[in-house]
Amino acid sequence: MQKIQYFIITKSIGLYLNLLSFINLEKAKNKAYQLFSQPRKGQLTKELLPKTLQDATLETFQYNNENFQTYIWQGNEEIILLMHGWESNTSRWKKLLPYLKPLGKTIIAIDAPAHGLSEGKEFNAPKYAEFLKIVTQKYQPKILIGHSVGGAAIAFYLNKYKNPAIKKVILLGAPSDFKLLSDNFVKLLSLNHKIQAQLEAYYFQKFNINLNEFSGHKFAENFPQKAFIVHDIHDKVVLIDEGRKYASAWKNATFIETNGLGHSLNDPHLYQQISDFIQKA
Repeated sequence: MQKIQYFIITKSIGLYLNLLSFINLEKAKNKAYQLFSQPRKGQLTKELLPKTLQDATLETFQYNNENFQTYIWQGNEEIILLMHGWESNTSRWKKLLPYLKPLGKTIIAIDAPAHGLSEGKEFNAPKYAEFLKIVTQKYQPKILIGHSVGGAAIAFYLNKYKNPAIKKVILLGAPSDFKLLSDNFVKLLSLNHKIQAQLEAYYFQKFNINLNEFSGHKFAENFPQKAFIVHDIHDKVVLIDEGRKYASAWKNATFIETNGLGHSLNDPHLYQQISDFIQKA
């Protein structure tokens, strides 16, 4: 019943936008982009901060007049930086943190745009990458861990800023092709070609990169960092092919395909493997 309701709602929204495009194409495009980029959950309040985050030191940064939140678990001078995915927040790392804290390193996590305690209404990988740039400029982390779009933001950041201080990268269920994400959104709502063309033109205007070139695995062809890439064969949110693209392009990568962990990839054995990868020389 829920699947039927979801189908009816999404197709109804698409029909409305398609009809609107004949009257006001710009407005239809703007509403479509808003649906594509605005998360509907994942926000937090300081009054109801999850227990996982209550022992962290909170530090707020600013990007384009919007505050974004980081959480710090103090350790030694070597830093691990964590980036969660779509409609989530830093508390998603609660099951991984017990495997990272014993390593003795400082751990920093970022709430993505419009997620957690970070401000804003719009979420995309390039904007998230700018958050990463600001934090790395201050703290110079050596290890980056990203789940889902957090991983895509890491790939975008490394391609744009070529940070040699980053030594290791861990991608968990990360998408590669932005064009695929966009096409899936258009297909989900059954949007017409006029709206699709307007959206793709807007992406180019906004991100200054051709949609067909907005691919993490293409970026990764030139990455010198060691990578640990994990994807589940039954991931229904980001298909396994995306992980395989990263693995085939990244020259110094270890690739693991899990079975049954889904998109969340929450698993004690996997977390121990991540810890071992971080410790390995």
